[in-house]
Formats: sequence, structure tokens, C-alpha cells
Amino acid sequence: MMMRSLAALLASGFLTVSYADTAVVGGDTQVFTQKTGKDLYEQVCASCHMVDGKGAQGAGTYPSLSKNPKLGAPAYAVFMVTQGNKGMPGLGGVLNDEQIAEVVNYVRSNFGNEFSDKVSAKEVAAQRPKDHQYFDLN
Repeated sequence: MMMRSLAALLASGFLTVSYADTAVVGGDTQVFTQKTGKDLYEQVCASCHMVDGKGAQGAGTYPSLSKNPKLGAPAYAVFMVTQGNKGMPGLGGVLNDEQIAEVVNYVRSNFGNEFSDKVSAKEVAAQRPKDHQYFDLN
């Protein structure tokens, strides 16, 4: 069900992925190559949550990340980026632990959010379910 929803988003143009910003790693595996939280946010997240993090409404509802109290729980932010929920696709198949930590830390310390505790790649790895099937671009 999630893959069909994601496929529909990609086909509709609401979720866009630029293959020019990906790299071929280990054969045919497509992953994002950006390393900083800001670059990852702009490439992966801003198309739904907007450049200013204030979200949008239209064909779907994309929650505001600006001054969002839910982001006070680092594990919540890691879960949402890694596994997704409802309309939010889990990106754990196309972002590695370091990238997830970077984008989570960026969002939690920008857009009016002032959470100073940082998430590490090790914490992201510990939170990943061992048997979860992640979305990927392949």
C-alpha cells in the first residue's frame, strides 16, 4: 500500500526526485549524495514541507516543521524521516544514518525550532528496525 501511494506521488509530480543529484553506489542502487542537513532538506524535504518549513495544503497536507513541538523528541523526528507515517514516505532506504542525523538536526535547529541536543548516526542506526523494508528508488 505504501509503495503504491509513493508511486502515485512520484507519478503526480508532488514528490520529485532529481536523478542528477543521486549517485550509483554498489551497482544499481540509487541514493542521495548530499551530506549537510541543509542540502538534504532542500533536495528531499522542501518540495513538500516548503523551503521555509511552514508546510502546505493542497492535494495533500504537508505539516509545518516551523516551531513544531513534536520535534522536541529526537526519536520522533528520526522515526518520521526513516520510516514515515501516512503520507510521509520513509526515506531510510535512500538516506544513510549520517544523512538522517544531519537532516533531523537541521530541522530541529531551524525554522524557529531551537532544540540544541543533536542526534548521532549511531542513535539513528539503533532506532532502525532490523526487518523493515525501506523505500528505495530502484
